[in-house]
Amino acid sequence: MMELVPLLMFLAVCAALMFGYPVAFTLGGTALLAAGLGIVAGAFDPELLRAFPDRLFGIMQNGTLMAVPLFVLMGVMLERARIAEELLVNLARVFSRVPAGMAVSVVVVGALLAASTGIVGATVVTMGLMSLPTMLKRGYSPRLATGTICATGTLGQIIPPSIALVLLGDTLSNAYQQAQLSAGIFNPKPVSVGDLFVGAIVPGLLLVGAYIVYLLFVARREPDVAAGDSREERVEPVEILKSLLPPIALMVLVLGSIISGAATPTEAAAVGALGAGLLAFGRGALNWDRAGEVGRSTLQVTAMVFAILIGASLFSLVFRGYDGEEMVTGFFNSLPGGVVGATLLVMVVIFLLGFILDFIEITFVVVPIVGPVLLAMGVDPVWLGIMIAINLQTSFLTPPFGFALFYLRGVAPEAVATGAIYRGVMPFIAIQLLVLCLLALWPSLATWLPTQLSN
Repeated sequence: MMELVPLLMFLAVCAALMFGYPVAFTLGGTALLAAGLGIVAGAFDPELLRAFPDRLFGIMQNGTLMAVPLFVLMGVMLERARIAEELLVNLARVFSRVPAGMAVSVVVVGALLAASTGIVGATVVTMGLMSLPTMLKRGYSPRLATGTICATGTLGQIIPPSIALVLLGDTLSNAYQQAQLSAGIFNPKPVSVGDLFVGAIVPGLLLVGAYIVYLLFVARREPDVAAGDSREERVEPVEILKSLLPPIALMVLVLGSIISGAATPTEAAAVGALGAGLLAFGRGALNWDRAGEVGRSTLQVTAMVFAILIGASLFSLVFRGYDGEEMVTGFFNSLPGGVVGATLLVMVVIFLLGFILDFIEITFVVVPIVGPVLLAMGVDPVWLGIMIAINLQTSFLTPPFGFALFYLRGVAPEAVATGAIYRGVMPFIAIQLLVLCLLALWPSLATWLPTQLSN
């Protein structure tokens, strides 16, 4: 019976989350309950819990995780200072002569906003409030408008630099070191968050490019779904450059410093946060009240992330105390198809869990369990990270449980039917599945660039 405890722990967490219990307390509470029952039954060694304070101290000393509040600060500052909104307005004017110009602008600005926040809900809500009423007013069909916004919002999972990739990169790095040590390699080559950032560039650009190609195709095939763009007044090039160059330069500076090795992700995040603050101040959009709003939002998101991380750390400790890792390893090794079958199963499970868990919970709960096993089987850690990110992106977009759909439904006008949102995202889901299949067939799409830059 005790060999089933790890499985029961995992199922109990999923069930509790479905009933709406807080993630951090669910993880920690389930772990303590399982450990307590195991101690009473003599099936769990209480000495294992002595390692928990050391784990907390390790979290506090993790310099990579310091990038989380800094990237959050950068994204919230750009959003509250209305820099993203100004970008959207001016890009819409740039593309005013292009079919579906407003939709193309939403994709470009949404990708930039997603890169700065990395949180699906924040990007979908922000883009929904900024662009959906305008798109509907200009004659866009609710199906195309809502589908574009939802799909763009999920780009935060894959466009670097983002919080999702920071957390996923740190977790995969630990899993890779664990897999290498279990194989007898005591000086494994580290896998950094920067490697994951670089590996995500090509897939991210593929997704953005595919979205834009689809929008242009639909606008040409069905002109009535994107009517009204040509009536948009044009603006002076100086005005356009004034709004476009500073935020784009900030993104390039942050990502470029990481790729070149000039700065760690944490140092680059600090530069990004400072740069976002200077941009807001230079535009007269920063005052004490707004700075307080930005600080509170940053604190709330950061506290949520680290509370979940602490709960997940306790959960994984108890899970391993019940030999959960050995159970997972044995199960994967018994699957038909070897590493291909194991990877496919993990992708399906993560996709389904994406309906009920956010990327933070999946990163801290699921990846530490399955990551070391897959990496020990020879899976490339960068490729696995990108596959997980796009897989979650697709899950968050898939009806009827996709988080992005719920977020947009909450800010969309009542006149927009839920069915229209569901139909609108279907083509974008197909695009993401296509990119996922391309990555599965040609892993070099994710691994080639990091390899070249590391040489």
